[in-house]
Amino acid sequence: MATERILITGANGLLGQELVRQLSRRDSYELLATGRDPASRLKGSLDHSYKPLDVCDSGRTQKIFDEFSPEYVINCAAITAVDDCENDRDACWRVNAEAVGNLAKLCHGRGAHLIQLSTDFVFNGKDGPYYEHNRPDPVNFYGKSKLAGENAARAACMGKLAIIRTNVVYGRSNGLSRPDFVGWVIKNLTHKHPIQVYTDQWRTPSYTYDLAMGILRLVHFRKSGVYNLSGREFLSMYEFAQSIAEAFDLDSTLITPIVQQDKPQLAQRPERTGLVILKSETELDYRPLSLKEALAHLHLRSQMTSTGSPFEDAWC
Repeated sequence: MATERILITGANGLLGQELVRQLSRRDSYELLATGRDPASRLKGSLDHSYKPLDVCDSGRTQKIFDEFSPEYVINCAAITAVDDCENDRDACWRVNAEAVGNLAKLCHGRGAHLIQLSTDFVFNGKDGPYYEHNRPDPVNFYGKSKLAGENAARAACMGKLAIIRTNVVYGRSNGLSRPDFVGWVIKNLTHKHPIQVYTDQWRTPSYTYDLAMGILRLVHFRKSGVYNLSGREFLSMYEFAQSIAEAFDLDSTLITPIVQQDKPQLAQRPERTGLVILKSETELDYRPLSLKEALAHLHLRSQMTSTGSPFEDAWC
């Protein structure tokens, strides 16, 4: 049976790791995972090839393309720490915009299909949740850099391009330099540390397992265009934190509700973003778990890790 060659950039990140887990188990794909680290962060029984790659290194990137000849490129490489993007705009722009344009040109020149990961932060947060066709208007540099990446990909890739917008990504991970929101809540509440969480930031949190399944369906159906992939529930980050505490049997009284005016962040955050996933449900048969189901699924994985299974989850 013929296999399709898929290159993942940023494979050691949160979503990249889940994509490696899912793709490496399927015989219909030949996978090459790449990332800035010298080795893959995933160990154990996963059968996958890995090569170091900084997507800002155009020469190295071209060499990887020449050697592997990918048919699909899933670009998970990005700087996603919003305040870091504000502090170091040059680095942010190189990774989130310029490197995307280079990847898109390489894909176009070789007939490869680019799947570019983007964000709900391309919107201003006044009228969310958002459809794919809504007009972008980012309020911080991270959002501007990701929108520039979308546009750079469109300019170079022509037809073979899918842009996936998501938000508040959480899931199973190994060796990340900073935890996702779920990991941050669990770590603090486990150690009885009180936390403050915003009631005026509204999102549709996205479980990496669901995102990976959605991306696999996009590859299967050979789709191009813009697709929203996230969870269904639209809720405040405070409500999300409360749900996490309940799912992991932690003390929710340690969570204090605040508004952005009480504790401003370096980079402005849009208030009401989140995504409408009707197009993905219709065209991709995308069926994400409910928030309760996703957190239970993640909790089960963490329990299996603690009892000696080959899972790599770690927060505390």
